[in-house]
Amino acid sequence: MKVTVIGCSGSYPGPESPASCYLLEVDEVMAPPADADGSVGDEPVVRTWRILLDLGNGSLGALHRYVDPLSIDAVLLSHLHPDHCMDLCGYYVQRKYHPTGPQPQIPVYGPRGTADRMAKAYGLDLDPGMHEEFDFREYDAPFTVGPFSVVPIRVNHPVAAYGLRISAGGSTIGYSGDTAPCSGLDKVAADVRLLLCEASFRELDDNPPDIHCTGADAGDVAARARARRLVLTHVPPWFEAEGMVAEARTRYSGPIELAAAGRSWVV
Repeated sequence: MKVTVIGCSGSYPGPESPASCYLLEVDEVMAPPADADGSVGDEPVVRTWRILLDLGNGSLGALHRYVDPLSIDAVLLSHLHPDHCMDLCGYYVQRKYHPTGPQPQIPVYGPRGTADRMAKAYGLDLDPGMHEEFDFREYDAPFTVGPFSVVPIRVNHPVAAYGLRISAGGSTIGYSGDTAPCSGLDKVAADVRLLLCEASFRELDDNPPDIHCTGADAGDVAARARARRLVLTHVPPWFEAEGMVAEARTRYSGPIELAAAGRSWVV
């Protein structure tokens, strides 16, 4: 499974990165198709599956640098704050009005009310809203998208928010979305090969409760959950990101990296 950061800026797009968006890719080897005479060729077919974790402000444009946005198989929204979902509006336009014609409907997973929230964001009537372009599905149980197995887990944020455990090819990653420390985040992070964990607050500040993690919180979670690698993300542009790494290192002894637009890992 390849993980690529499309955007990682916290709360709004920053000078170096769009807001939250992560591309996950897995190659699936499929049997060769049958010829017209019924015979089967020798060469297997490799099909690349692609999903997006969030599609925040500015990320759709940046996505073009890495893949054709029309090749995405599903979008998974952690929650409905603009820095995690608002570029679904542009994606709706692309899929509806593309010069090759309207594109096939793809799944969009999110909290309850996602379909209405996105229709209102673009000034559409709720019926049909974006339902002709997207098959909206609410998080209520684990699900699969091709070779990806996804477990949505409720986390602690002022709006309904989910962390995501995604498995494919024998590997599992965890994505915190936006959350304060909570038991749900521990479940997201448990024994993952890579933990994408937000670090929006600093330990030295008087932070409001039940919104975000500090760098130290992220380190605590990674250590407690035995994550093999910690990638800090969602750092707001007003903070020095290296300070979040320094905080996390006081709590977690494993590998720590900062998310950056274009950075990728194979897990």
